[in-house]
Amino acid sequence: MNAAFFNSLHQVWPPFALVAGLLLIGRVAASDGLFEAVGSRLALLPGNGVVMFSALMSLVAVVTAVLNLDTSVVFLTPVLIHAARQRGIKERAFLYGSVFMANGASLLLPGSNLTNLLVLTTSHLRSHVFAGEMLLPWLASILVITIMISLWCWNDLRAPLAGLVTKPPLRWGFGVVGILLATVLVLVLTNPALPVLVTGVALIVAQVALTSRLTNGEARRSLNATTLLLLMFVALGFGVLARLWQGPAHLMNSVGPWASAGIGAGLSTVVNNLPAAVLLSSKPLHHPLALLIGLDLGPNLFVTGALSSLLWLRIARAEGSPPSVVRFAMMGCVLTPCSMAAALATLYVVAPRAF
Repeated sequence: MNAAFFNSLHQVWPPFALVAGLLLIGRVAASDGLFEAVGSRLALLPGNGVVMFSALMSLVAVVTAVLNLDTSVVFLTPVLIHAARQRGIKERAFLYGSVFMANGASLLLPGSNLTNLLVLTTSHLRSHVFAGEMLLPWLASILVITIMISLWCWNDLRAPLAGLVTKPPLRWGFGVVGILLATVLVLVLTNPALPVLVTGVALIVAQVALTSRLTNGEARRSLNATTLLLLMFVALGFGVLARLWQGPAHLMNSVGPWASAGIGAGLSTVVNNLPAAVLLSSKPLHHPLALLIGLDLGPNLFVTGALSSLLWLRIARAEGSPPSVVRFAMMGCVLTPCSMAAALATLYVVAPRAF
């Protein structure tokens, strides 16, 4: 029992430390106005709503890849909603696109999604190798999600743009420094959790002490410490269970890549993708990348699948744009299998050893 607990703890704590650091860096970047500034400039691109939507989806994809999908949802959902309102476009595509793209674009780097880190801890795949093999599946997922939401909301997006977008100044402050440092640390180091966490804490302290853009209260709230700790203990419990009960490990090593992805997506919908990742990856896996495609994209089936979706619900309601859980599920039941199939097929082409 003690060995199961400590092995589970070894798997679980580094991912949560890394995500905490990325959330702090995201808070610093947001307090610099970096996301608003970039988002407003993309909203001013010439063309109709389809061009604007595609550009903002690209922003969500990049921020998700570098700073984690939870950071992306928390800080970019308001940016997308406000951009749509300012340009006189119905905000439905931007509202749902923010969360679908955050989940769908979390395949690229280990730090892009907690599930990546949880699975890679036992699979021992180096960060740069993981990024290289997942680059094209990541692009395929982004493309499918952008196209399908554009078609779904075509009547909203094809309208000509109207209104004016406020263009806040683009500041090159601590946020940019943090983003660059985090990217390098995640790609270069085998265990970047503590360095990224230390970087996030240091930048938060510097931002509070040296500028007037961030208060102590805002810094504390940005971490969502209670939620992260609760999820960490839940994941720890599932990790202990997985080490005492070998059924999930035997199952994952007896099925192929497509089935691995399907199991990951299905279990994510039932118990959330973080506990699912720990339960299914207590032992080294035959198809870790395929499983991650299911764990990362599967939560687009229903809002219970990922922390990012739950955060999105809260943020959207606070912005006066309450989402429909039924609409989320209707869109997700079509979009999720299509994006998963595209990512898996691309993975088969670029990394056949993963199959």
